[in-house]
Amino acid sequence: MKKLVTFTLAASVLSSSVVLAADNRRQASAAQGAKPQRVGTLSCEIEGGVGLLITSSRAVDCQFRNADGDVERYTGSIGRLGLDVGVTGKTYMSWIVVNAAANRLGEGALAGSYVGASANAALGVGLGANALIGGNAKNFGLQPLSAQAGTGLNLAAGVTRLQLQKAG
Repeated sequence: MKKLVTFTLAASVLSSSVVLAADNRRQASAAQGAKPQRVGTLSCEIEGGVGLLITSSRAVDCQFRNADGDVERYTGSIGRLGLDVGVTGKTYMSWIVVNAAANRLGEGALAGSYVGASANAALGVGLGANALIGGNAKNFGLQPLSAQAGTGLNLAAGVTRLQLQKAG
């Protein structure tokens, strides 16, 4: 069992690094010198649940507050491929949102898929780090790392996918 956990964790870290490196190269060539611009903050509430060792998926309810103070609501899911063992209560995450390309930020602009690496641990109170890139135009970064707080008994690391839809 110990070897399986070690192997799964090593594979998760390796695959996370490969995914992020490839996405960063693609982002850099697409932006061609465009300076990332902070456009706001995304704060999400994630439902509690049980980690299923290799994969997990939970519902999210998020609010995006742009630089002007306007608020948009998003719903969706966050899932992980990699090590995820334990039980967690509600978790709260907050990211700084940066726009990697020079385009207009409109209503529902953050909808889409985000992929990146994550690591979380909880023993009573938990902390975590999640770096994600994506969106419909693949030009938003949820950077540099999220702040995460929650409760439970959990250990998780791997590739994370956040799927957002504009709440109606």
